[in-house]
Amino acid sequence: MSSVLERFLRYVQIDTQSDPNSATFPSTARQKDLSLLLVQELREIGIADAHLDEHGYVYATIPSNTDQHVPVVCFCSHVDTSPDVTGAGVKPIVHYNWDGTDIVLPDDPSQVLRIIELHDLDQQIGNDIVTASGTTLLGADNKAGVAEIMAAAEYLQAHPEIVHGAVKILFTPDEEVGRGTEHVDLQKLGADFGYTVDGEAVGTLEDETFSADGVRITIHGVSTHPGYALGKLENALKIAGEILAGLPKELSPEATTGKEGFIHPVQVEGIQEKAVIQFIIRDFTTAGLHEKENLLQNIMQEVLARYPHSTAEFTVQEQYRNMKEILDQHPKVVEYALKGMKRAGLDPIQRSIRGGTDGSRLSFMGLPCPNIFAGEHAFHSRLEWVSVQDMEKAVEVIVGICEEVANLVLND
Repeated sequence: MSSVLERFLRYVQIDTQSDPNSATFPSTARQKDLSLLLVQELREIGIADAHLDEHGYVYATIPSNTDQHVPVVCFCSHVDTSPDVTGAGVKPIVHYNWDGTDIVLPDDPSQVLRIIELHDLDQQIGNDIVTASGTTLLGADNKAGVAEIMAAAEYLQAHPEIVHGAVKILFTPDEEVGRGTEHVDLQKLGADFGYTVDGEAVGTLEDETFSADGVRITIHGVSTHPGYALGKLENALKIAGEILAGLPKELSPEATTGKEGFIHPVQVEGIQEKAVIQFIIRDFTTAGLHEKENLLQNIMQEVLARYPHSTAEFTVQEQYRNMKEILDQHPKVVEYALKGMKRAGLDPIQRSIRGGTDGSRLSFMGLPCPNIFAGEHAFHSRLEWVSVQDMEKAVEVIVGICEEVANLVLND
């Protein structure tokens, strides 16, 4: 399973950053640069049906090597990287046999990985740590998962003695901008259930996510010449500012943890006549989402009451829902993953994720799909890092899940 590092170092040097403001799909054509390479490499290891479709999805099948009916399992990762930090010109660095001292990134020495500041880094002493050079993100989110699925596919192809059913591979674009499953063809994929490989610490299995909505407040103020504005001007930008100032601090991302949700403004734009505020609302229950949306709407209405000639529109768009609602109906899907981790010598950690994955949407589309670890840490930042040993364990787990799915069926 040694190919995972070589693959990862190759993939992160390909810029695949997605763009939330693009109207195309994928949102950036450069994502296909990696996807086309993945298709080529899949074919080189003998996976004949690997292809890139018109929407930028990679589909591939490792055929079953048993005559018995075994459920078809899918492994999924996304090729795009976050638009929050540049992904152009990534220079990956492997810090072999790391001794626990601060890792100073050479292209920007102000970027330093310190044990006391970065979660889980203290578990990596003696391991090989991969970082970027300080001016870009690394791209472990989610190229670690891509490399791990590719390495596992290569291993299964090279070891026909491992009994498994059909294994589907799916690489998606645009996950980071919330559109990763927009054009996925589940009928063509043909899987019974799946796993996104897009998690953090080694041994973690995430079977619960936030439920998520987007809210857009469009404010229509009253514009007039500022020199003659007395009693007339109702500035939409100031109305927006008052709405933002009225948000409860205890319901902000920086003040919440665990199962607590939040109201988070992500974009403001406008002029004095019209302003738009974009929010994301997060909670682990749909009822909790609605409570926060009602609170936000009440804040908006209270502010508007002070501006009698202005109006506002409050629009809610569903984004995704807590995958646990679906996974609780398919307990074997989680069981396979837990057994696959134990087969790899890990003590599984089952937990919730304060975010979402492609698996959230896929679960509600009909493909139950929890999230397993990829080893990525400090994602969406220039301090992003991953452990080579964690990536190798993820490869073992992917192979182990394939074995467990076959074993639990064949031994029934």
